[in-house]
Amino acid sequence: MALEIIGAGFGRTATNTLKISLEQLGFDKCYHMYEVFERPHHASEWLKAARGEAVDWETLFEGFKSGVDWPLSFFWRELSETYPEAKIILSLRDPEAWYKSFSSTIAHTLTNEMPDENHPLYQALIMAKEIVVQKTFGGNIHDKDHVIEIYNRNTEEVKAAFGPDRLLVYDAKEGWGSLCAFLDCLIPSEPMGVTNTTEEFQGRAEQRREM
Repeated sequence: MALEIIGAGFGRTATNTLKISLEQLGFDKCYHMYEVFERPHHASEWLKAARGEAVDWETLFEGFKSGVDWPLSFFWRELSETYPEAKIILSLRDPEAWYKSFSSTIAHTLTNEMPDENHPLYQALIMAKEIVVQKTFGGNIHDKDHVIEIYNRNTEEVKAAFGPDRLLVYDAKEGWGSLCAFLDCLIPSEPMGVTNTTEEFQGRAEQRREM
């Protein structure tokens, strides 16, 4: 099964809302960081990709039609070439609002004390630190201006790489309209739900560490 949709937006740009929405529209399953938590063996494959080693994407994405969020979004260039028919969705939000959410969720989790290496989340967190902290932000994850600069640079690079026939620049506040038009889907009758708030993220992160 080939990926039909590749998310190029950073985590905390409503990627979980987008995941749920894409699955509702029939592009399921949708790969998200949550999938690595459920499949710890995937962490080693993402680390291989981060180090420039060959990865069997078809095996990694078996059973998935779409993908959003880190770690997948870091590899939008490679994946857009591997799946040339896939559409690209760049999920965005206001950079200041994004940074506030990112710093209190993902950044906090990845700079917190690591669990024991026997903890079921250990490998996934090691992978996330490599791809998010080191590869994306060069290890400088607490400098607001630097982090926002990287965020904005990614936005401009994705926009420059694809034409409007392949790319949707999307803010979840837009709801179903532009998303369904881009994917040529009927608009669901129910409104798009907001998921994975900062409080929900923090609560889940704490629960996982207590596993």
